[in-house]
Amino acid sequence: MEDVLLIAHIATAILFIGPVAVATAMFPRLAATPDNGPATATMHRLTRVYGVLSLLVPALGIILAINDDLLDTAWVGTSILLSLVAAAVLAFVIRDQSHALTGTGVPRRLQMTSGLFSLLWLAILVLMVVRPG
Repeated sequence: MEDVLLIAHIATAILFIGPVAVATAMFPRLAATPDNGPATATMHRLTRVYGVLSLLVPALGIILAINDDLLDTAWVGTSILLSLVAAAVLAFVIRDQSHALTGTGVPRRLQMTSGLFSLLWLAILVLMVVRPG
């Protein structure tokens, strides 16, 4: 059962978080050019849908940590905290993308929050591989 959980955890990270990171990174540049309306809307839709699906990653991680009796380790706790922060950042990204699609302009912080989202998941990846402590 542990192998199935680990494979599901890794697969959901690759299949859901990867596309969200790419879509959030591409959106600001596409939104800055008026001719890219359909592509911009597609990036927003990808961010929303895959963003919700990416919640499976920490959920499976918590189940795996409980199964392996690792929930009380510092690196797992830090990873859970960072994934909650990443979810909050993604909510701001989605809100800012919605504002950009309504024609109120691309918020300046959108590139920064998109990059922060990706950096948070990179930090989580490092914690998963290194397992400090």
